[in-house]
Amino acid sequence: MTKNLYKAHFALLGANLIYGANYIIAKGIMPNKIGPSAFIFLRILGAGILFWILKSFIKEKVEKKDFVRLIFCGIFGIAINQLLFFHGLNLTSPIDASIIMTSLPVIVLIYSFFILKEKITFNKLLGIAIGSVGAIVLIAYGNKAGGTSSLLGNLFIFINACSYGFYLVIVKPLMKKYNTITIISWIFLFGFIFMFPFGIQDLLTTNFSAFTTSTYLTLVFVILGTTFFAYLFNIYALNHVAPSVAGSYVYLQPAISFIMVALYAYAFNQTEYAQDINLIKILSCLFVVIGVYLISMKKG
Repeated sequence: MTKNLYKAHFALLGANLIYGANYIIAKGIMPNKIGPSAFIFLRILGAGILFWILKSFIKEKVEKKDFVRLIFCGIFGIAINQLLFFHGLNLTSPIDASIIMTSLPVIVLIYSFFILKEKITFNKLLGIAIGSVGAIVLIAYGNKAGGTSSLLGNLFIFINACSYGFYLVIVKPLMKKYNTITIISWIFLFGFIFMFPFGIQDLLTTNFSAFTTSTYLTLVFVILGTTFFAYLFNIYALNHVAPSVAGSYVYLQPAISFIMVALYAYAFNQTEYAQDINLIKILSCLFVVIGVYLISMKKG
């Protein structure tokens, strides 16, 4: 692999490490401290401001014809994606949410095949198959652990995956024309506009006086880590890899989420999470990691 390709894969790894940790970190303050819509409002606003600060150093104009695509990227990649993800996570368990997101590579491959005419190679099909085995086993065992799973929450997470997968594909052509910061700044602006009606009321009714230091640290992690850096890493990687490769890294998230839950269970004596830990799940996580490796191979 070339130097830029290595950097792209490291960026995808970093983004998905952040996403994997986000499942349990973000859920820890919802809905007791803040509602999902208010959380999303602060997330998009905070990260959007940071992106536009960076954008101020880049003098680049966008062609009028590309604003339509940027608007759709903002709707599917920011507004729908984040609203459904946080509402879904609020209703279901972190492990369930991370497992459902493993459907993303399949969704991206389908979109890429029809929209970008991307070739589906043997390695990608094999990686999807092996990763899916791990995901299916995780689903079967994950749904038996505790009573925090929710059909509606799981449905929200799945639709979120479909929305984000579509975004990964339609944003790709813009990578060839514009700077990464230019693209993501406009995407967050349009995403915020479409999200605003859904988040403002929830934000105005939030009791900020009840926030603790932990609550504020969680907000900082979600705004800086899960949103600002993770989106930046993903959109940088899309300059060098196909959308299906970027989407395949979601297979790491159940493994990361599982590790985070395990640490949370034993480090903080949260016994309700300890019941989710067993050898079957560890082996399943290994399968999804192998799936990522096969799908990310350049040839095959």
